[in-house]
This record gives sequence, C-alpha cells and structure tokens, in this order.
Amino acid sequence: MKTGRVQNEKWLTDITEFQILAGKVYLSPMIDCFDCFDCFDGPIVRWSIGTHPDAKLVNTLLDAAIEKAPNSKERPVVHSDRDTHHHHRWPGWLTCMRDVKLIHSMSRKGCSPDNTACKGFFGRLKTELFYPRDWQAATIGQFIQVVGPYIHWYNEKRIKISLGSLSPAEYRESLRLAA
Repeated sequence: MKTGRVQNEKWLTDITEFQILAGKVYLSPMIDCFDCFDCFDGPIVRWSIGTHPDAKLVNTLLDAAIEKAPNSKERPVVHSDRDTHHHHRWPGWLTCMRDVKLIHSMSRKGCSPDNTACKGFFGRLKTELFYPRDWQAATIGQFIQVVGPYIHWYNEKRIKISLGSLSPAEYRESLRLAA
C-alpha cells in the first residue's frame, strides 16, 4: 500500500457530457488527487450536475468544494484542462479561486493527459453506470438522481487496486486521514 500522500493537496476538475434521449446532462466533479503524476485518482470531493456546461455549473462546484477546503494556510492546487467550454478560465472562476487562495493550474495546450485521473474517472463512470443501462425512457431528473448514489458508492465502496484493494474511504481510514 502506498503511503506518504497528502489529502487536499491537488484537486482535479473537468466537465463530461451524457447524451440521453431527454437531452444532455453535464457533470463537473472535483477529485482529490493525492499524486496526479502517479495518476492516482482519489475520492470525489464535491460535484455539480446540470443541463448546460456553463459558468453556473463550475461555479456551483467551486462553491461546494471551497466549503470542503482545508482551513489551513495550505490550499489545494485546482487543476483543469483547457476545455472547450473555457469556464475554468472565466474571470469569475479565477477571481473566486484567488479570493479563497486556491492555486489554479491548467494543462498544457492540447495535452489532455495532464488531467488523466479526471478523464479516468469519467471513463469508469460511463463504463460502470452509463453504458450498461438503457436510458431511452429516462428523464433528465431521473438520470441526475442516479449519479449521486454512484459517486457515493465510488468513494465508499468501489475498491481500487492502486489503494491495496480498498475504497478511497477505506484507504483514508487505514491512514487515519479525515474523510
């Protein structure tokens, strides 16, 4: 089991899209990434979901994540890629980050591998939750209601080989880290 990791040091964020018959749904999570260079993906700190990939989606996420931010002088680095929606470069987002002393980091232009752990979470989410189900008759509201329990399961129960076959919550507990 790996040790020496620091929680709430690096957070990753991005936006992913789900297309169901009723319309499009967008999810923006904040992932606690103990060591993004090892491509370790930790628990989902907070998330927001909506029907538009807009400033409201990412600002709602940021506000919720700030509540979770540690109260020490050390603040997380918040890393995003240079998404096509540009919301992680929006002046309001940047001002809020600066006001609460979070450190902003962005992938190099055209280099999505810099945000691999976030993309990996999206891949697992879609493979485990989205693709196996038939969403033909689902409303947007019904789809949204399924995402929360999945994220809870992902954080609390889904084991990861990289964590010694523990879930993120069990791993933190084994290191005596706060959830």
